[in-house]
Amino acid sequence: MRFVLKKPLSTFDVMGLGFMTFAFFLGAGNIIFPPLAGFLAGEHLTSAMFGFLTTAVGLPLAGLVAAALAGGGLPVMGRYLPPLVITLMGSAIFIIIGPAFAAPRTGLVAYEMGVKPFLDNPGQGALTLYTLVFFGVALLLSLSQGRLLEAVGKLLTPLLLVLLVALAIAVFVNPQGTQPAVTEAYLAQPFVKGFIEGYNTMDTFASLLFAMLILDVLRKKGVTDTRAQSRYLMAAALIAAAGLGFVYISLFVLGGTSQGVVMDASNGGEIISAYVLSLFGEPGLWILSAIVTLACLTTAVGLVSSCADYFHNLTGKGSYKSWVIGIATACMLVANVGLNTLISVSVPILVALYPVAIALVVATFLRPLMRAPVFAFRLIMSVAFFFGLLDGLQAAGLDMSLLDFMPLFGVGMAWTLPTALAAVVGLVAGKAPQHATA
Repeated sequence: MRFVLKKPLSTFDVMGLGFMTFAFFLGAGNIIFPPLAGFLAGEHLTSAMFGFLTTAVGLPLAGLVAAALAGGGLPVMGRYLPPLVITLMGSAIFIIIGPAFAAPRTGLVAYEMGVKPFLDNPGQGALTLYTLVFFGVALLLSLSQGRLLEAVGKLLTPLLLVLLVALAIAVFVNPQGTQPAVTEAYLAQPFVKGFIEGYNTMDTFASLLFAMLILDVLRKKGVTDTRAQSRYLMAAALIAAAGLGFVYISLFVLGGTSQGVVMDASNGGEIISAYVLSLFGEPGLWILSAIVTLACLTTAVGLVSSCADYFHNLTGKGSYKSWVIGIATACMLVANVGLNTLISVSVPILVALYPVAIALVVATFLRPLMRAPVFAFRLIMSVAFFFGLLDGLQAAGLDMSLLDFMPLFGVGMAWTLPTALAAVVGLVAGKAPQHATA
């Protein structure tokens, strides 16, 4: 028996759901990548920006829509894969968005934008002390699974958005600098370079998990009909995508008009801080510092709490408290490598694993056309993982010149054509569906 939604959600409820979804994706860490890409892309800014938007906006949107069509997130989308594979994928995603990269990055972004601009000659000692305090506070707040920061988090996201909107308007109305010269990395294939830079947001991974949270919110609101759930999830995804697109485009333009505001920059946090200082003076920099620091802290608490909860339930070993302590400690230790090093280390891993998430989304869209979905899913995912691994090894600096003959291998996207071919094979393989005859 299928339940029918008696009272549809109001427009206000749908907008609220979309804003909540936008807030899920917009972490303070995400805002550091577009300015640096815009700064480095120079005259190729538009092409690089569209590449970035494809992976940072388009793919998370596609992930949510695929989840809506499948009726659930990662476990449902991957139901044709071995259970161990889904467990490994889920664990890998939580490690990536948790203690390995995303959670330590929150502390580093808070340091780069909230503290470093006010320090003279900051060194490793200052970073170590800051990360110890930052993740110590995150640990204490995570012990209550983030409840103490729930109200604050609901306030901070609108404040951060207001600040970004004000910054965007100022960027378009009163740009503070000129366009930098294009760097070598963006000279030959700016779209592809921007596409891979979009991996850094990690939002395609996150979309596979956020879909489950959004569906849970809909069920609590009384939306039990699967078609209605899919419709509302798609609407929320479109609202979130529009918001993310606006933020990323304005930050790309900011980076692309920052020559003179900064002469050189190693990360986007430096560019944004310098731009805000130029536009609004030191009071603006203090406001940016406070909002970004608190936004990063709420994100860190959410990531540490969710990771501890996941691994506590998965393993059945150790208390939630012990997992929080272990993960928060790992985040503090990892953060001490510094923001630039953390980003450079994360790139090869993201290059290797992102194709797997993309392949799962594509396979989910193609599922209605498959004759043998179990075979097709496993083929597509295996091919994406194998060739993505080759791309990741090359991104890590290994000499892979023997594979230069492969299409797109030189730009880090050797996985695309083999995965597309695997998708075609997956569609035509197997027995044709039997249709009843009169």
